[in-house]
Amino acid sequence: MNLSLQRRFIWLVILLMIIAALIYGFRPQPRLVDVATATRSHMQVSVEEEGKTRVIDRYIVSAPVAGTTCRTDLDVGDSVDKKQPLITIEPLRAQALDPRSLAEAQASVSAANSALRAAEQNARSAEAEAELARKELSRLEPLAKKGHIAQDRLDQAATRVRSSEAAKRSANFTVDVTRHELEAARTALEYTGTRGELNPSTTVQVRAPVNGRVLKIHQECEAVVTAGQPLLEIGDTQSLEIETDVLSSDAVKIKLGMRVIFNRWGGEKPLEGLVRIVEPVGFTKVSALGVEEQRVLVISDITSSIEQWQSLGDGYRVEAEFILWENDNVLQIPASALFRLDDGWALFIIENEKAKRRIVKVGQRNGLSAQILEGLIEGEAIITHPDDSVEGGVAIKQR
Repeated sequence: MNLSLQRRFIWLVILLMIIAALIYGFRPQPRLVDVATATRSHMQVSVEEEGKTRVIDRYIVSAPVAGTTCRTDLDVGDSVDKKQPLITIEPLRAQALDPRSLAEAQASVSAANSALRAAEQNARSAEAEAELARKELSRLEPLAKKGHIAQDRLDQAATRVRSSEAAKRSANFTVDVTRHELEAARTALEYTGTRGELNPSTTVQVRAPVNGRVLKIHQECEAVVTAGQPLLEIGDTQSLEIETDVLSSDAVKIKLGMRVIFNRWGGEKPLEGLVRIVEPVGFTKVSALGVEEQRVLVISDITSSIEQWQSLGDGYRVEAEFILWENDNVLQIPASALFRLDDGWALFIIENEKAKRRIVKVGQRNGLSAQILEGLIEGEAIITHPDDSVEGGVAIKQR
């Protein structure tokens, strides 16, 4: 009898252990969650975009006249002084002639030479006519005074003198014209396809407009250039500004004089700056994902000492962080703890190892942190990244 009771007791104990194991196994388990604490510290809201440096005063030196530029000895980065000669422009060379045109030019010289000799002979003939008319007038003047000839004959002789003098002057002018035509024909033949002897006074010296450094050389080798063609660019690399293109939706938040921090520019410390211009005109830019975006250029000045950034040059990359808002004493939590509830925001706090939903009023947000204006006090534990399994009253356990 005692043995039977003992066996029953053993089986009862085993049954109770199995029931306890089943109850323990199927009881609700605490949810594993990530926990953070509401703290007060410095917070700032900013817009970060990639920008680049550029020279504030950039001068494009162009050719003032058409001609042939000599090869320049300048290199990018060389320093130049104001009014320093940069490039010499020579007159354009004469066009080379083909054999037919060359023969025509030689014939033009011969024809001009013959025309000059004919004009000289005509001038001698006109001189002889004028001399004869003057002699005849001198013979008739005494006879007219004595009354031996009529006055009209004397007038006719004086008229012939004036006509012959005019013909003489015309012949001399014709000689001058034909002589110049002969010189022009000889010059065209002599300088065809050759440089000729250049007079230094015929060359044009292109000089530097300001003190600075050479930023870009458009025309380095000897070549023919037209008037207004860019030759090189000059600027002062000690006077830089930062050009940043931002989304138009962010540009409306950026104000003149706003503080800017330039990070990852290559130096040990970030640089400080201020916004000088927010351009009023936007442009379309295709992003790396192929999405068209409306962008606006924001120009900022560097306020840090020049000794910190003197190694920067034109077109260098920087990352500009525009400080839209900042405060040193802000109650904040990780933004990942918030979720939408109706038209507001809510979060879960931890109370007695259970989750409790609470509605809060959110202020500024910067992507990582959020400012809490109402509904939370400093030091309270909150749940970050809550999933659908976290509800009010659910037991939780820190992961």
